[in-house]
Order: sequence, then C-alpha cells, then structure tokens
Amino acid sequence: MTASEYNKCVDLHSHAIFRFAMKKMRNVDDAKEIVQMSFEKLWMKHQTVAFETAKSYLFTTAYNTMIDGWRSQKTTTGLEFAENSVEAEGTIEYTGTMEIIEKALQRISEIQKTVILLRDYEGYSYDEIGEITGLNAAQVKINIFRGRQALKEIIGNPNNLI
Repeated sequence: MTASEYNKCVDLHSHAIFRFAMKKMRNVDDAKEIVQMSFEKLWMKHQTVAFETAKSYLFTTAYNTMIDGWRSQKTTTGLEFAENSVEAEGTIEYTGTMEIIEKALQRISEIQKTVILLRDYEGYSYDEIGEITGLNAAQVKINIFRGRQALKEIIGNPNNLI
C-alpha cells in the first residue's frame, strides 16, 4: 500500500471504525484511541497489507485492540460493573428508542454485541464478520441469531431495561 492509498483509507474508513469503537467502548476518548491505534498498526504493516483488504484489516485490528483492553481492565475493575448495575436499578425514566437499544446491547454477550454491530450497523457480510472476529460463518450466524433473540427478550420486557 502506498502513502496515498493509506491516506485514502483514513478518509474512507476512519468514521466507520470510530462508530464501531464508540458503540463498543461508549467513550469518545477510548474510541478515538482505538481508531488511532488501528491506523498506526496499519501504517506499520502498510508494505504487506493490500489497499483492497485494508478495511477488513482495520476492523480486525480495532476489534482485537478492544479485546486486549478489556482483558487488561478485567483484572483491575471487576467491581465497577456491580456498582453501575446498582445505580441503574434506582432510576426509572423513558430515555428514547436509541438509548433503550444501547442499554439492551450492554446486556448481551460481547461477541453477540460485536457481530450484531458489524452486521446491522456497519453492513458487513457474514464472511467479513468472520474474518474480523475469527469466527466461521456458521458461528457468526448463530451469534447474530442468539443476540437478536436476547435483544428481543430484553426489549420486549420493559422491566429488563430499568
């Protein structure tokens, strides 16, 4: 990949990588850092990555970077999730459709959330999602189905979102 192709990749894919990271990380600064790290890794391998496969490479890199970050945080912030769930139980208010979907997405497994975001928000095919996540097409389909079923169950019962 040439420098001009790399710059074209930044123009074409940075917003999509940011949206994906933002949906997963729920923090603007963390999402920007994921985007930065993904493009940095692409530049370090620009001699071996073809322009045609750069989008898949970027999403895979972003996904793996987020997973690595969660693994390192898991050991240091184990109690944080318990505190957040206690706070959420005390407040009851209608927050709008997008916020309801966001809350529901937070309640399903990470892999289900990832494949649903890549399929429904970013429009990737099953094979492309498989390349990004390291799953085969059948596993991707199963996780999408189970994730959608879980979302349907969560959203179908308003008490689950409170």
